[in-house]
Amino acid sequence: MGTYLNPNNANFLEQTQELYVDKTMLIDVTNSFLDKPTFKFICISRPRRFGKSIAEDMLAAYYSKGADSRELFSRYKISKTDSYGKYLNKFNVIKFDLNARLSVWKALSPKEKTDGNVIAHIARLICDEFREEFSDIDFGENNSVADFIQKVFKEKGETFIIIIDEYDVMVREQVPQEEFDIYLAFLNSLFKNAELKPAISLAYITGILPIIKDKIQSKLNTFKEYNMLYTGKFAEFTGFTTEDVKLLCDEYNCSFDECKSWYNGYKIEDFEIYNPQAVVNAVVSGKFRSYWSHTSTYEVVAEKIQMNFDGIKDDVITMLGGGKIDVNVDSYKNSMTIFDSKDDVFTFLIHLGYLAYDEENEQCYIPNREIYKEWQLAIKTDSDYTETNKIIEASKNLLKETLAGNEQAVADALDLSHIHVTSNKSYNNEESLQSAIYLAFIYAINNYTIVKEMTAGKGFADIVYIPLKGDSPALIVELKHNKSANTALTQIKEKHYFDCLSNYSGELLFVGVNYDEDTKTHECKIEKFVK
Repeated sequence: MGTYLNPNNANFLEQTQELYVDKTMLIDVTNSFLDKPTFKFICISRPRRFGKSIAEDMLAAYYSKGADSRELFSRYKISKTDSYGKYLNKFNVIKFDLNARLSVWKALSPKEKTDGNVIAHIARLICDEFREEFSDIDFGENNSVADFIQKVFKEKGETFIIIIDEYDVMVREQVPQEEFDIYLAFLNSLFKNAELKPAISLAYITGILPIIKDKIQSKLNTFKEYNMLYTGKFAEFTGFTTEDVKLLCDEYNCSFDECKSWYNGYKIEDFEIYNPQAVVNAVVSGKFRSYWSHTSTYEVVAEKIQMNFDGIKDDVITMLGGGKIDVNVDSYKNSMTIFDSKDDVFTFLIHLGYLAYDEENEQCYIPNREIYKEWQLAIKTDSDYTETNKIIEASKNLLKETLAGNEQAVADALDLSHIHVTSNKSYNNEESLQSAIYLAFIYAINNYTIVKEMTAGKGFADIVYIPLKGDSPALIVELKHNKSANTALTQIKEKHYFDCLSNYSGELLFVGVNYDEDTKTHECKIEKFVK
């Protein structure tokens, strides 16, 4: 049992002591990939806070010969599967966190850096444990992890599972080229060595970015990638699912609707995915707020949206207004530094979790309230978004005016919002009108669940605002184009859009909005629902 070779289960055990959502069926997926050349090399990339490290600790606890994890896993779903006992603690496991080791390396004094570079440092630590674990084998004086694996496989017939966390940190940190070349050689020795492949039953590496094209792709082209654009069998393990969050909210007596509005929004295959760390922090503390900035920073967004690509500002404002933007995700080179178009920028932000991706329509959007706050911070000091900021800051007062029935205030606010939410080319389309209303009322995300095109009565209500707490009225907003606000109100009533709120017992307001294309002005009528 070592730190890097055949670790015990202490890390995973500790993380299950207080709050753990059972994701052990991930093991059933990796078990099905063992020793299959097409599938056994796995690269998982997803944003920070989405559970990559705990998944790796779980896999190490399950596979490692250095652990006895039968009792630990007996309470979880994986213990009921056919493959459970077959592979439990049966493999030699090599596991290390490249980011953690790089941080330790940087903290060493020049005199302490006797290994020469961080990769040599990691290799020596692993090989020292090989010599202890397999003391009957003469490994010689070198510290080649690949050679040591091959020697054990040749003499004992034992295979290995390799788990690397933060595999992409050397790219993200932009280390000197000499150090990067050494890292490439290390990857090449492990994953491009044809003689070594039979000795590796599974390789599971994780990072924030997909495999970087033109950088390390050639060294990892045996790996099958699963990321925020394609997750395959790993979809439900990308984060927390709706089922996971409902169970946590019930256990901790938290509002599921509020949790959903704060942390949901990532549509992965057939699953609605939530940010795991944010959900855990919220249910444990009882406070729904943004936890994103604790481990990340809005400067990432600010820097990228300032890039001078044609149309990027209009698209950002549309997304701030609740809209979706067409995006081509195929051209991006998975780089931290090479961006050739706004598509590259938006794809990069999808991988980092600042945008979500609608695969069916090939569009990106801001997923939830937590991420919206990061975008709001990103544009706050950008002069290009001065008017947009004014609209956002005025939205709190606009909501008050709406609830007070001030129809002219709402119409005037929409005039201003509509000007800044879209380009002249798309000014008059209905989607722009909807985005203008969403942006003008953006403060409502703090108090309401907002549903667009909600199935209601005999049709679809354009926008429904459902209060998270009982002290605010619900709103049904109907939009019209070149007609009248009264026509919008009539449609709400005649088509019984209020039926969508049949389980709601509080006050309800109907808001009819009409946009006149000739005058480029809005008209608003507000009416209280009387049962």
